[in-house]
Amino acid sequence: MADSACYVDGVRTDGPTDAPGERGATVWAALRSPTPVEIRRVARQFGLHALTEEDVNEAHQRAKLEVYGATLAVVLRTARYVEEPEKVEFGELHVVTGPGFVVTVEHAGTPTLDDVRRRLEADPQSLRLGPGAVLHAVLDDVVDRYGPVVAGLENDIDEIEDELFDSSPTVSRRIYELSREVMAFQRATHPLAGVLEQLGDHLGQDGDVELRHRLRDVHDHVLRVDSRVEAFRVLLQNALAVHATLVAQQQNDEMRRLTEAGYQQNEQVKRISAWAAVLFVPTLVATIYGMNFRHIPELRWTFGYPLALLAMVVIALVVYRMFRRRHWL
Repeated sequence: MADSACYVDGVRTDGPTDAPGERGATVWAALRSPTPVEIRRVARQFGLHALTEEDVNEAHQRAKLEVYGATLAVVLRTARYVEEPEKVEFGELHVVTGPGFVVTVEHAGTPTLDDVRRRLEADPQSLRLGPGAVLHAVLDDVVDRYGPVVAGLENDIDEIEDELFDSSPTVSRRIYELSREVMAFQRATHPLAGVLEQLGDHLGQDGDVELRHRLRDVHDHVLRVDSRVEAFRVLLQNALAVHATLVAQQQNDEMRRLTEAGYQQNEQVKRISAWAAVLFVPTLVATIYGMNFRHIPELRWTFGYPLALLAMVVIALVVYRMFRRRHWL
């Protein structure tokens, strides 16, 4: 039990905390990372529904509102932006209100409600509104804490947009990780708008007018946050698409450079091969007549040498013209 107090006419008293609703009192019992035994004891003390007890024990719930007669069970997803690793940490908070009592359960990773309690105790007029005032204060605090998360995510997206055109090798991984955080944040904010609408419908015309106004204000804040988060999700999807396009363009440019280099290399190989073919015939004739065998035809013929030279030139020219016609030379 983190704290337990009884409030009469908006003022904290030393009265018993096991008799909610007596003399208009409001009992607020706050649990922090409770054990199943502690949850069972509090559930029996305030007569909580078995499904509410089950939800609190299991945790990892989405934001939702459950109505069991005069008892409201609200599940909230908290979020906190951590600067150093540039990550969003999520927690879970349960608020159960009934006639004359409020039970809050803070799971690990959830910001404490100590500041909320202090602000309410400094404002007895709000506490006179009963358990609904505590529920509104908790909702307002959770939504207010979304603001720094939105600012942190916006700054991360701005950095990604700068890295996107700098060919950073880690930008795709960062976009993916940030997309996961944004979707997780959206899972926390989007259902909360529906929760607040349900609360407004539940209060109806019989509820306190001031409390309905306050809840409507929180609902407006949630809608603004949710619209910003949806815009972040779309921006990251577009950034991922742009990054994929840039990578594909770079790959195409590289392939074009490789193709051009291969083409130029092929042209050089063709020229070298063509000149080698042109020079092959004269080299072959000169090699044959340079073997110095005694009985070689035309070896002692007077016109043998010039005829051999003429044959080498003519054949070389024919081969040259052939490669020239094929644009190898």
